[in-house]
Amino acid sequence: MEMDIEQRPKKTADRIQILTTLNESYLPRLQVLITSLGVNQPEDPADIWLMHSGIPQNALEPVSRQCRSYGFGFHPVEISSGAFLGAPVSSQYPREMYYRLLAAEFLPESMRRILYLDPDILIINPLRPLWETDLKRHLFAAAAHTGKTELANNINQFRLGTDHNYYNSGVLLIDLDRARKEIKAGEIFRFVEEHSRELLLPDQDILNAMYGYRTLEIDDSIWNYDARNYNNYLLRSAGICDMDWVMQNTAVLHFCGRSKPWQKGYMHRFGILYKHYERITQRNGSGY
Repeated sequence: MEMDIEQRPKKTADRIQILTTLNESYLPRLQVLITSLGVNQPEDPADIWLMHSGIPQNALEPVSRQCRSYGFGFHPVEISSGAFLGAPVSSQYPREMYYRLLAAEFLPESMRRILYLDPDILIINPLRPLWETDLKRHLFAAAAHTGKTELANNINQFRLGTDHNYYNSGVLLIDLDRARKEIKAGEIFRFVEEHSRELLLPDQDILNAMYGYRTLEIDDSIWNYDARNYNNYLLRSAGICDMDWVMQNTAVLHFCGRSKPWQKGYMHRFGILYKHYERITQRNGSGY
């Protein structure tokens, strides 16, 4: 792990620690995420940890500069090519899929917990309540996208032979102390080898099949809102979770699926909100 000593986080007991993983092409998405975080909890700065496989330093500099402008720490963690020797790796199973589940092996031992966020996310209300969630001896806290009109949850339960809801791995609060004791890289690699034909969303399937029973369920309408499914949330809440409710209560807006709001032709209603934060990022001169 490569880290400038001067960049190490300050010894602040409750400073929110955020982890993400991505390749160089997704750095603009990380910058929009950082903008949304800085705008919506300006008095509660966080540390951003980025696990990557060799993004050049010059490409990381705009992100570092942006973090400094918000008072955030920025800590790139480069994972060496030899870190996952023996791991099943292919175009379907890239090395990066292991990073969030094995994060405890690469982060400082002094860190007790971390909040993993996919980069295709906006933060529209403070994360502090999620950060302070009592994990009740679980390894993870995660949300499941469920509801009367969302059949995928039941299909995934049957496919993986689980009896809990199917958790989305895009937002994970991780107990690093327990992860260091309970999560073993070799066990994950063996599971992937033995079940490769069954894994459709590899990292998410691994989370559910191996650690779903060690996961505390949190409310997806607040902590992992699927931006495609406004009508589903409105239906299952009997009309309570309308747009005003979302803007007042939802903290994590997740742009799940293949269609993304930075692409032309995005049709879902929260696309304009993403464009808003994208424009703020550009206007602030973050090198975007």
